Amino acid sequence: MPTRPRTYDKTIAAQLNLQPQQVAATIQLLDEGNTLPFIARYRKEMTGSLDELQLRQVTHELERLRKLDDRRDTVLDSIQGQGKLTAELEAQLNAAATLTELEDLYLPFKPKRRTRATIALENGLAPLAEYILRQADSRKNNDEAFARQFVNENVPTIEAAYDGAQDIIAEQISDHPSIRRTLREKALQFSSLRATKIDGAKDERGTFTHYYDFNIAVKHVKPHHTLALNRGESEKVLRVRVDVDERDWRRTIEPHYRVNRTSSLAPKLEAAIEDAAKRLLLPAIERDVRRTLTEAAELHAISVFADNLRGLLTQPPLKDQVVMGIDPGLKTGCKIAVVDATGKVLATEAVFPHEPQKQWETALRKLGALIEQHNVTLIAIGNGTASRETEQLAAELTRKLDGVKYLLVSEAGASVYSASELAREEMPDLDVTLRGAVSIARRVQDPLAELVKIDPRSIGVGMYQHDVDQKSLGDAATGVVESVVNAVGVELNTASPALLSYIAGIGPKLAANIVAHRDANGKFPNRLALKKVAGLGPKAFEQCAGFLRLRDSSDPLDASAIHPESYKVAKQVATLANIDFSAPTDARAVAITRLKLTHPLDKLATELNAGVPTLQDILEQLVRPGRDPREDLPTPMLRSDVLSMDDLREGMLLSGTVRNVVDFGAFVDIGVKQDGLLHSSQLPRGTRVSVGEIIEVKILSVDHTRGRIALGVKG
Repeated sequence: MPTRPRTYDKTIAAQLNLQPQQVAATIQLLDEGNTLPFIARYRKEMTGSLDELQLRQVTHELERLRKLDDRRDTVLDSIQGQGKLTAELEAQLNAAATLTELEDLYLPFKPKRRTRATIALENGLAPLAEYILRQADSRKNNDEAFARQFVNENVPTIEAAYDGAQDIIAEQISDHPSIRRTLREKALQFSSLRATKIDGAKDERGTFTHYYDFNIAVKHVKPHHTLALNRGESEKVLRVRVDVDERDWRRTIEPHYRVNRTSSLAPKLEAAIEDAAKRLLLPAIERDVRRTLTEAAELHAISVFADNLRGLLTQPPLKDQVVMGIDPGLKTGCKIAVVDATGKVLATEAVFPHEPQKQWETALRKLGALIEQHNVTLIAIGNGTASRETEQLAAELTRKLDGVKYLLVSEAGASVYSASELAREEMPDLDVTLRGAVSIARRVQDPLAELVKIDPRSIGVGMYQHDVDQKSLGDAATGVVESVVNAVGVELNTASPALLSYIAGIGPKLAANIVAHRDANGKFPNRLALKKVAGLGPKAFEQCAGFLRLRDSSDPLDASAIHPESYKVAKQVATLANIDFSAPTDARAVAITRLKLTHPLDKLATELNAGVPTLQDILEQLVRPGRDPREDLPTPMLRSDVLSMDDLREGMLLSGTVRNVVDFGAFVDIGVKQDGLLHSSQLPRGTRVSVGEIIEVKILSVDHTRGRIALGVKG
């Protein structure tokens, strides 16, 4: 078996525009079992301060290359086992940079099910195929005499012999690596993607109307086109095909299989070429093009979903609020839950203000009593069915009560959580329908802590998320949650198992062990006490310790993002700067500024035998220990009244909250029943918005008939 180098640093570095030593260090750290958040935060000196996004890119590329090499080994073994591995082929296989290129080279040697060509080969027709391919000047009588020798009980006639030989040639053409590669490239550049409605197909809501007669160059296909066409095809509404121009496939085959017009066998080769193209090659290329488009579209959709999920998870918490959560509904009524500032359930109720019961006044009276009894300061309304009608109810309440505001909250995944085992454990005495209202209320107080209880794939932000590869979607979603949780940090003595499970190095089993230890032994006095948790060894402690906060520890550094391995350096810095940990933030900031004036960072790093990036992080944490990055973002918009579409006028300026971001723009809640669409064409080039962001928008138009609001940006 040929040996190949297993180093990937230079390849990945060139691919991602990084330094080889950065990639080599990252690979080493990953192979040693370190997590991405840990590497990004606490191994900056080794990686050259690669951020988490860059580290994930290195990880993905490393996985791709290792899978490619695993497949390469299998292919080399297979061809060598057939006794067909030449030095030239081995070099080509070792040089293959993608799985597609590797599979193209392997295709002629890949064991196949019985095809027309393999049957012809079994019948001994290979010499006749070679005779046709030579295209020598010949006479018809000589050709038929040569072909006659292959007639037997399995090949009854000369024409059957020719047919079998042409089948061999057709498969040979279709399997030719260069032809496949070139035609695939041409198809991606010059072919068209067409869709038509299947006769008699039902599309009652007109979901796919735009694609009933659709024709676009493949190179101009957008991700949402691909995903919509795939769904329409799977629902048997649309027929989709890729059209490759005949000129493209003929010009691709001709350099390798030339027809000699003076040969009497020219028609045989022409027929084999046409059969190869139409029966074998073009269908395969169409599958390749569709797969390429789908992979790109899914990658894009997953990226959009991940960005939107990050925006949702990083919403700033609204602390010190007594919240009334409302899970709105029509026939089933609105489920109500009041929770105190710590998330403890104080009361639950159900009201029926909407059709068909229409108990509006009764609902107002019950909700008003709950608000007064429990000193509710904020009403959180789930943004699902009947949310806007319920908003009218909340607006009427807030007009009558001083100091009470309301806001709409994404209820994505609330029903999934309500029926989960975790929800039953947390709220065993509550009906499943009321648990959703509790979840909505708690999402306002700490969106991250509540949303981590839900499978991130159930949080519907983005487009076509149920149509994409669910494993890739799940991996991306988990990566986002892990990234956000570790960036924010977790309070060790209050965090739920769900929240702890996303901390680097922990996972669900260790999270359960940590909570069980906490329940049995009381609060953790310091970070080092973590080592007493069953199953939490030195490696797990190394990975997780810096992301866990202890606000009431005897060591003030336990409340920070400084890793225990750097406590010695941190305490030396604190002594040099004369920092009082009980002093206000401003005083500590002044102390650090003075230290930097007398001790330049690079010299201080040398003096303390510490890396500059780590030292920089320590200085920041000494000023603001355990800073929550969400605190730097604007808080959600709180409302006390509601608008109707009749109140909107062209040119009106409003503040709105981005609810969802899709390929063609963003849907923005501006306080009316229908979210407005801020089309991507209205955004300045390079501008991006994210879920939860509060932006200033301008009303461009209002379509009352279709309930559509077009928005532009202020300015």
